[in-house]
Amino acid sequence: MQTKDEHYVPALSYDWLTFLYDPVVRLTTREAAFKAALLAQAQIQPGQSVLDLACGTATLTIAIKQAHPLATVIGLDGDPAILRQARGKAQRVNAAIQFDEGMSYELPYADASFDVVFSSLFFHHLTRENKLRTFAEVRRVLKPGGQFHIADWGAPHNALMKMASQGIVWLDGATTRDNFAGRLPEFIRQSGFESVEETKNFNSLFGTIRLHKAHRLC
Repeated sequence: MQTKDEHYVPALSYDWLTFLYDPVVRLTTREAAFKAALLAQAQIQPGQSVLDLACGTATLTIAIKQAHPLATVIGLDGDPAILRQARGKAQRVNAAIQFDEGMSYELPYADASFDVVFSSLFFHHLTRENKLRTFAEVRRVLKPGGQFHIADWGAPHNALMKMASQGIVWLDGATTRDNFAGRLPEFIRQSGFESVEETKNFNSLFGTIRLHKAHRLC
């Protein structure tokens, strides 16, 4: 079991704010719209194995399982408090999901374990080193031909979105710099992924959320 280190950042940056995570994300990020788009672009097939990386309270994880009940769905997060919320939410809607505790840059799974990996509003929490380590780990646990689908803060769409993004910079600090400079696709390519492309973007109260997809081809 991996444990938190000095680079670990909980939801909303502070443990005492964890209980606010769901309403804050729902009200400020156009969550329903961007997560629906992220799920739709994956085109998950029956029998596939799916990882929701840094699943938080499992809003996306549950949506994946409900839309694709014949897929095997696993949610992973490094925060035991938020995992307790995730398990409770899944139980309330009878969603059969496995939840694991672990760190993104040392995934507790064998090589080529998953057909699809998702990540939603997570990478901006990581240092550049841990972003790159995590992308490498995602590639490792994906099967050849597997897909990686990411939604995260990206380069602001305009001056208004640049101003709006300062709230995330204030909350999460220096780890957001590469996101707002639009460098995530570059880092994904550096980690060996292919066919990296932006698919959609959504302006929100805290800046521009950009969706990407990438493939491990071999």
